[in-house]
Amino acid sequence: MIDARTLDELARRLAELIPPGASAAGADIADNVKDALRAGLRKLDLVTREEFDVQRCVLLRTREKVEELETRVAQLEQLLQAPRH
Repeated sequence: MIDARTLDELARRLAELIPPGASAAGADIADNVKDALRAGLRKLDLVTREEFDVQRCVLLRTREKVEELETRVAQLEQLLQAPRH
């Protein structure tokens, strides 16, 4: 998810676009923009970087295990196909 600093920066930039005469409301508008961005991002059902990294590690471990099992199955298949004396 986007961190608070990124939201603050985006809200600040949007507030700068407000005409000078309406700058008194700039802080309120920036707060409203941040709130709207947070609400919109929550609706996107995004995962945090930490959650993504955890799942990436799980996937890597699973891939390693699958490769080990594939190697073991290949070895067992060779044993079954070997001529018996």
